[in-house]
Amino acid sequence: MKRYRTLLATLFCLLPLAVMAADTAKPAPLQPFTATYKVLRKGDPLGTSTLSLTRNADGTWTYRSSMQAEHGLAALLGGSIRESSHFRWHDGRIEALGYDYKMHLAIKDEQRHVKVDWQAGTVSVHTSDDGNFSYKPQPGLVERHVLVLALGRAVAAGKTDIALPVAVKDRVQVQTFAAQDKASVTVPAGTFQAVRVNRTHDDKGYSVWYAPTRFGSAPVKLFQQSGGDITLLLKTFKR
Repeated sequence: MKRYRTLLATLFCLLPLAVMAADTAKPAPLQPFTATYKVLRKGDPLGTSTLSLTRNADGTWTYRSSMQAEHGLAALLGGSIRESSHFRWHDGRIEALGYDYKMHLAIKDEQRHVKVDWQAGTVSVHTSDDGNFSYKPQPGLVERHVLVLALGRAVAAGKTDIALPVAVKDRVQVQTFAAQDKASVTVPAGTFQAVRVNRTHDDKGYSVWYAPTRFGSAPVKLFQQSGGDITLLLKTFKR
């Protein structure tokens, strides 16, 4: 059972730039969207994921994702994940304000909450398993969920060497990525020329493909080795 809890818990560890503070290019503004994805585990169907980005009345943004297991033991256990990021657009970059994570299985629920108070200069983290943590933020801070949007913004800005401060459980971790040239990628939504971004600060396989002129900051494809070779493939996209 632990293996399936780990699988669900890591599906969206994005799990996350020439450093954003040095941005000079100005890609198109953020735009709301809703996208659906086919989720595979080791090449076999696992379920469906939905990502959405909305602008709030106060000018901040909310990015949500959900995954419902539809195949295998995870489906029998009622496996699902709900994540929500609240962020602001500040100094030409995404900055985290809050993050909520809920993973449900018939045998266990897990939660994680992050709150960034920029005025007080604190990041507060609560986890259902490990308790509470607090530390100082860094400019341009994101958390693991909204990281995928920040990477998409970096690609749209023409970045190739990418570094981003990420709020993890007990500290700020600088994560690094490298963008490659465009190549053809085929997903249920079609075949597109997309930029592949690979994580470089560790040897755990993690890659995201983007076609920003077509889909903005939404990924076309995502692969993550952690959790059992998880792949997300774009099915539908709408503004």
